Amino acid sequence: MPLSDYLASLRARIGSDLLMLPSVTACVFDDEGRMLVARHTEMSNLWCPPGGIVEPDEAPGEALVRELREELGLGVRLHGLIGAYGGPTFRTTYLNGDQVAYVISVYGCTVADGHAEPDGVELAEVRWVHPAEAAALPMPPWTSVVVPDGFAWRDAALPAPAL
Repeated sequence: MPLSDYLASLRARIGSDLLMLPSVTACVFDDEGRMLVARHTEMSNLWCPPGGIVEPDEAPGEALVRELREELGLGVRLHGLIGAYGGPTFRTTYLNGDQVAYVISVYGCTVADGHAEPDGVELAEVRWVHPAEAAALPMPPWTSVVVPDGFAWRDAALPAPAL
């Protein structure tokens, strides 16, 4: 998806300078206990759980549902907040030079409807992964905190995965 009108208007005024943005990330789990991750075209093809920014006047949970529908055609059921994250590990510089410091609300989710299909614009590919598979993928630094917390949340909050 192209930049939202809101973000585009900010970027028109400040260029690539650092922006602090509220965002959301979904740790979506399937019945086998695997987490959905996506390869992002805007982040040097790194893998991470899907999500996006929170638009003005939008609640974080609504933003998460919207982002997953837009980028993956996937409806999700939000089960709970895993945590809120920020700090130096959550800074990103995109390929075009735009700098962002994210404050991320991370939610534990399951699929409500649909099948995860990348939009081909922001997301190039998706996979369902177990912890060891996630650890082997090239991911941005912030995932070293969020992904393990997501799997720990799954173990505590969701029924045991099907074998």
